[in-house]
Amino acid sequence: MKLSIVTTAYYSSPYIREFHSRVSAVARKLVGDDYEIVFVNDGSPDDSLKILKSLVNEDCNLKVIDLSRNFGHYKALWTGLSHAKGDRIFLIDSDLEEEPEYLELFNSKLNEIGCDVVYGIQSKRRGRFWERWNGKLFYIVLNWLTGLGHSHDVLVARLMTRDYLDALLSFQEREIFISGLWQITGFHQVAIPVLKHSTSDTTYTFRKKIALVINAIVSFSDIPLKAIFYVGCVILLLAVVQILYLFILRLAFDEVLSGWASLMASIWLLGGMIIAFLGIIGIYLSKIFLEVKRRPLSIIRKIYFKG
Repeated sequence: MKLSIVTTAYYSSPYIREFHSRVSAVARKLVGDDYEIVFVNDGSPDDSLKILKSLVNEDCNLKVIDLSRNFGHYKALWTGLSHAKGDRIFLIDSDLEEEPEYLELFNSKLNEIGCDVVYGIQSKRRGRFWERWNGKLFYIVLNWLTGLGHSHDVLVARLMTRDYLDALLSFQEREIFISGLWQITGFHQVAIPVLKHSTSDTTYTFRKKIALVINAIVSFSDIPLKAIFYVGCVILLLAVVQILYLFILRLAFDEVLSGWASLMASIWLLGGMIIAFLGIIGIYLSKIFLEVKRRPLSIIRKIYFKG
């Protein structure tokens, strides 16, 4: 099979039919009938699955993977990629914020350069000032902590070769930060600036964004753990200097310092730091806990296809 198109559905019922029609037209233009569309229903509570099942009866190139519940965007994408059979794999969201026609643009670029991946980056970041600013800040912090060199405006839309996808799927992580894995897989990757539309409100709540930040950092960086060690050394050094100072002051001047407020402030400071450091260690331990259980990334309820 020459081409696989992988996407997900979550509150996607208003867009599925148009997406399917447009991406099918581009696929037929490029490879004729030698393609598949892998649609992963990520436990969508709307009519997405009903629409997809009706499309399966009309299109023998469509395969629908229905997950047993909502496992999250990244895990749904990973499930779809693991079922893709094409020599080239086009990954894209189905909400039409990324145009299905980018497939033709990406394919042309991949043929021209002979690279392994062509992916989209936003030519202009969408959203209000706060959304643009905190998104940029997240990637600055992530790149500083991990050294990934991650693009600030990377999109889901990307066209990949089979060799690259096989290498990507060799990762066995359970808590996935997929854009980080895209980066560290390597190969020759080329970015193309494209326009991302705004068709709906994001399903990423503030809580989900914070969880994503934490997962990204603990997945790709041990700097927070090293920072605890260095901060501890600095505190120890300052404590030793303070003890020596008080000891000399006592011997030389026979002065007794009274400082209840400063003593309590230092206790609260050190206590807070200890609790925070234990929390950082706890986050890493929870990451290990989730990884060693080797739970499946997702559970498939049923696969629908015409055949």
